[in-house]
Amino acid sequence: MDPDAFYEVVHSRRDVRSGFRPGAAVDDAVLRRVLDAAHAAPSVGFSQPWDFLVVRDRALRERVQAHVAASRAAYAATLPGARAAAFRDLKVEAILDAALNIAVTCDPTRGGRHTLGRHTQPRMAPYSTVGAVQNLWLAARAEGLGVGWVSFGDERVLAGLLGLPPHLEVVAYLCVGPVTDFATEPELATAGWAQRRPLRWAVHHDTYGRRGLPGEEPMDLLDETVAAIVAPDGAARAAATERLDRMTKPRGSLGRVEDVAVTLAGIAGSCPPAVPEPAAVAVFAADHGVHAQGVSPWPQEVTAQMVGNFVAGGAVVNAFARRLGAEVCVVDVGVAAPLAAPDAAPVPGLLPRRVADGTADMTAGPALTREQAQAAVEVGIETARDLVAAGNRCLVTGDMGIANTTAAAALICAFTGSEPGAATGRGTGIDDATLVHKTAVVAAALARHDPDPADPVGVLAAFGGLEHAALAGFVLGAAALRVPVLLDGVNAGAAALAAAALAPAATGYCVAGHRSAEPGHAVALAQLRLEPLLDLGMRLGEGSGALLALPVLQAAAQALQDVATFDSAGVADKEGAEQLRP
Repeated sequence: MDPDAFYEVVHSRRDVRSGFRPGAAVDDAVLRRVLDAAHAAPSVGFSQPWDFLVVRDRALRERVQAHVAASRAAYAATLPGARAAAFRDLKVEAILDAALNIAVTCDPTRGGRHTLGRHTQPRMAPYSTVGAVQNLWLAARAEGLGVGWVSFGDERVLAGLLGLPPHLEVVAYLCVGPVTDFATEPELATAGWAQRRPLRWAVHHDTYGRRGLPGEEPMDLLDETVAAIVAPDGAARAAATERLDRMTKPRGSLGRVEDVAVTLAGIAGSCPPAVPEPAAVAVFAADHGVHAQGVSPWPQEVTAQMVGNFVAGGAVVNAFARRLGAEVCVVDVGVAAPLAAPDAAPVPGLLPRRVADGTADMTAGPALTREQAQAAVEVGIETARDLVAAGNRCLVTGDMGIANTTAAAALICAFTGSEPGAATGRGTGIDDATLVHKTAVVAAALARHDPDPADPVGVLAAFGGLEHAALAGFVLGAAALRVPVLLDGVNAGAAALAAAALAPAATGYCVAGHRSAEPGHAVALAQLRLEPLLDLGMRLGEGSGALLALPVLQAAAQALQDVATFDSAGVADKEGAEQLRP
């Protein structure tokens, strides 16, 4: 075997969604070789659980295509606005365009009751069949054929359309045929729908989380992320400033919107920058041991209940996100109560990334161990990476955790040197007596831990919360990938202070969406030198205030892209008119 030829085939394999040659056929000898390669795949207990149904009949393919189209439309109706617009431009199947279709099926009963490996791993039969699909795909690419995997449609309906026996499962429905050419990258990547995760993100050694390529020392995710953060591009910022001055409007007439446009250009490293969409808000949820000190009138159980509300789409952040076409992603980084049974299926929209069942009481000792604090930061980094790899171009911070404004106040004091009275607010609306008590609790925690702001992970460990640490990582992860982060209220401000202590350049990737009514937020923003876009007296959290500022970011980038300059529009600007005046 020629290794170079093999790797060339592997790396040039493409999921073909367009470009099948009209009227082209697949030679029978070629098809036989492709199917033989698929049939040579390894299987559990050598059970060979697959069969291949070659579909050429036009009428049958039309029935399959009609079902897939209906399923595709139903999926499109569930998408946030920006995603739905992008989806409309995607070619997602070529059932009728390709020379033929192949359904790869699985018989989970083949081999009898004593098939090696299947007794303890019942799903090994379809897993084996996926290996046959991969062999088929690679062989087709070696033969110059394109393959597209049809991923829409109800599997049981599809099995019925194909006339399959009830015990057979459709593992893959493939479109196969000659193509006009192969794209240099997968079509979903070139369309901006998603991008490839680097290999170093996916390789772990001995313990999950010890990442690194073979031959390298396992890297520290936090250290690697911080090392990747550079200051926003000064040349792109200057180009944006110059372009704004030449646009058909009086100089500076867009006020703060012009500042946002310059910031986005610096983040993107180009002028004009791409419009920051799609956008995703990550709501990091966790509980706090300091709740035991009576700093909030709300029971701690509300955190878990609100997580359920977020996932069900019933919270304010969900309503705002629907209106703005943004995605809501909920991350359980430390909710005290169980959110689902251990063996329950994954809940769409909920990422189970729990580091601990809430924090300890920061007045009695550290809220977290140092290892837990760093693990939570890494949850945020990973969440940012995954959302960006999924195609999002703007990240929005969200949070949920009863008593989290108490931890936020302590963090803000630790990083800014502010007094507890200046940084502690009413949170969910506590009365005067509770506010006095809450401020005293913050002061007691600060006195107990005597935090060193030069040790941000230590500060996060002292006070928590898990969502603050994760939000700090979220900011760092976005900055390392040069993606703007729209900050919400006081909890995001506290987390951004931690991120800035870890990597000062990260602040250049942050935009303050609004000014919270919490006094500590103004203290944090002043330290970060961020001027909020909105000031609506909000103090809800969840990402709600930041989301309301999202249209400002998107409009700023759109203006840089679309508004004509005086030269291009043939309009005389003020300076030009003065030069022509006798």
